[in-house]
Amino acid sequence: MDAFDDARPVMERLDLLTAPVAAALREWRGPVPVDQVFHVDTDPERADTAVLVESYGAWLLELSANCVVVAAKRGGAVTLAGCLVLAHTRVDVNGVVRRHLGARKASFAPMETAIGETGMEFGGITPIGLPAGWPLLVDAAVVHAPWVLIGSGSRRGKLILPGKALAELPGVTVLEGLGVG
Repeated sequence: MDAFDDARPVMERLDLLTAPVAAALREWRGPVPVDQVFHVDTDPERADTAVLVESYGAWLLELSANCVVVAAKRGGAVTLAGCLVLAHTRVDVNGVVRRHLGARKASFAPMETAIGETGMEFGGITPIGLPAGWPLLVDAAVVHAPWVLIGSGSRRGKLILPGKALAELPGVTVLEGLGVG
């Protein structure tokens, strides 16, 4: 967190978050207290991981994690799920995700679906505050990281928290190999 001059406890910054993220933080439960979650107010133009790393340093890539929305289909049913992996990996959509969700086909959800269903901005989607009932698949490497930088629900800002806190989110399943090289 030393690289960010503007890191503050997230509860002081709820006004900068999207409604679902702020609501989830107000209801925060689990062994990691909400006072260990921080918000960094960043330029929306630096929201993409590559630009953020270029702006703050290559070391940040190892601490960053990206959340994507996946659409898993079986028959006529579609299941939307959040998937969180370290930024230097990619989500194994057609392997781990498809098998875990019991789908015949899985793909990244269209941008309109991702933002419409989550109430978050594209490029800022976070696992905190995803719709109730959604599966949330988190790579084990994320959970084992001492600190992780994730989206805040909007392109403005990032959240920093202990990786183990993500294992306690609603609907979470921690999976080995979700993120592949």
